[in-house]
Amino acid sequence: MIPPVEVSPLIKVTRYSALLLGMIYGKKRYDYLKPVAAEERRIEEEEKKKREEMERIAKALAEASEDTILK
Repeated sequence: MIPPVEVSPLIKVTRYSALLLGMIYGKKRYDYLKPVAAEERRIEEEEKKKREEMERIAKALAEASEDTILK
């Protein structure tokens, strides 16, 4: 088997620098997007509650209109 080739220190420094910069960028981006996503989830939850309430009311009205003496 051929022994592994020694990697240049410049290449090693560049690779680890890119890794570190990517981690820093990812953390900043995550911190930026986290509150935005939380706000979107909160709004979606409110809309879901309103939608469920409207469906419940519509169902109650439909059942009420079916049960009449005048059939």
